[in-house]
Amino acid sequence: MRRPTPLPPPAESAADAAVPPSTRGVVDVDPGSGSGPGPETETEAARPSADVDEATDAEPSGTVAPVIPLIGATPMQRPAELAGVAVPPDAASADADADEDHVRLRQVWAAARARRKALRAEVRRFTGRQRRRRLLWLGGAASVVLLVLSTLGAAYSPLFAVEQIRIVGAQTLDPLDVGAALQGQIGTPLPLVDESAVKAALVTFPIVESYSLEARPPHELVVRIVERTPIGLIQTRAGYTLVDAAGVALSTSEIPAPGRPLVTVEGGTGSTAFAAIGQVIRSLPDSIMAQVTAVSATTPDDVTLTLGGANAQVVWGSAEDSAMKALVLEKAMIARPPASVSVYDVSSPSAIVVG
Repeated sequence: MRRPTPLPPPAESAADAAVPPSTRGVVDVDPGSGSGPGPETETEAARPSADVDEATDAEPSGTVAPVIPLIGATPMQRPAELAGVAVPPDAASADADADEDHVRLRQVWAAARARRKALRAEVRRFTGRQRRRRLLWLGGAASVVLLVLSTLGAAYSPLFAVEQIRIVGAQTLDPLDVGAALQGQIGTPLPLVDESAVKAALVTFPIVESYSLEARPPHELVVRIVERTPIGLIQTRAGYTLVDAAGVALSTSEIPAPGRPLVTVEGGTGSTAFAAIGQVIRSLPDSIMAQVTAVSATTPDDVTLTLGGANAQVVWGSAEDSAMKALVLEKAMIARPPASVSVYDVSSPSAIVVG
């Protein structure tokens, strides 16, 4: 390492230059004082000279002392050591203890970080299976949700719009007429078919008793219709009205419709006698129903049927046990046809009377 160049000595003042070197520090004594220079006097006189020398060696006022770099000073040296001042043993030991505490604190922090890191590694290792199972469950749930959303999005999109309407169960009705009434649903996604609009369209057909809708992806809408069962004709001022068991008017014509019995009832279609006639007619098999030409009742317990051109009477009684009565009547008509008898009394199915 290069040492700094020594500074030049300070210049002597004018007063010091005028005094010879041999006389510096000696004070002349006045001869008239009568006292010669003694050792003490010379010593005391020499003191101002030393003060003058110190004052002369001092820097003049207004000048800046040069900064001397500290060569070989290390960062760990304290200011007192750099200045050459002796440090007390207690202060040195306190600084050493502080440095040692700092080192120990860093070691503790490092050990704590290492311990936390090892603990996290152990936790991850022991919970690996649980985390994998959780990921599998989350993946499965996400797949199901995505599938449901995709299905709903596709179902409510034009990809599953109604393009064809098929009518099932229409016997008296014309399926083309029903399909034309439901044309407003064409182009509607299957889940968004307006059931109230379908009901409003089918209400215009009185013979429709009930209906159901069935969506058949991707483009077919099936309408299943249950028609009302007519039981006979009721003569009114407008003509002959075809009614069902509930008294709903299905159609009206000026002449009687072929194959429909004429119903005569006390109290009209809202009476209990008409309800009994409806139950009896609906329980008859087709073989007997085809021969019935008229039905009458004044009370719910005296329902009477008229068969064929022979005008044979069937005393039915009440609507109770109608299925058993129909079975007994069918066997009796096979044994003795209506043309050979005038009355079949099946009001008591266990003991019928044929006359």
